Amino acid sequence: MAAGTDTRPIAQNRRARYDYFIDETVEAGIILVGTEVKSLREGKASIGEAYAGESGGALALFNANIPEYAAANRFNHEPRRVRLLLVHKKERDRLLGLVRREGCTIVPLSVYFNHRGIAKVQLGVARGKRKVDKREDSKRRDWQREKSRLMRSKDL
Repeated sequence: MAAGTDTRPIAQNRRARYDYFIDETVEAGIILVGTEVKSLREGKASIGEAYAGESGGALALFNANIPEYAAANRFNHEPRRVRLLLVHKKERDRLLGLVRREGCTIVPLSVYFNHRGIAKVQLGVARGKRKVDKREDSKRRDWQREKSRLMRSKDL
């Protein structure tokens, strides 16, 4: 594989899977300016508080932080600007319809470069979890961890 073309995530929103039920995932392209791409290639981005929604009839990513590129001088970008997302028209209409009708949220799960070196965002169509659901998930995860620990100790 060529340098810089692996699909290792640049930024992940690990909190999203804790706070939401992720019903489905969608891959979307993202419109970036040159200094944003350079900053992403350095591995600098934060999508912890980001969400996707409608902006002028298009799907957009709000509140994603891509810090300024240090070597860009005065040609830098705004770190928290609204970035348009690229999806097919049918997909966009379906996602925005889910947000309007069913009260779902579209959250970015990760930002990465695909095998062709193009920046992509993995979006999740999410429904909020209640405190009870979060505790249940935590118990299930702890039990799975304990179970695998017990199985390993039996093997030795």
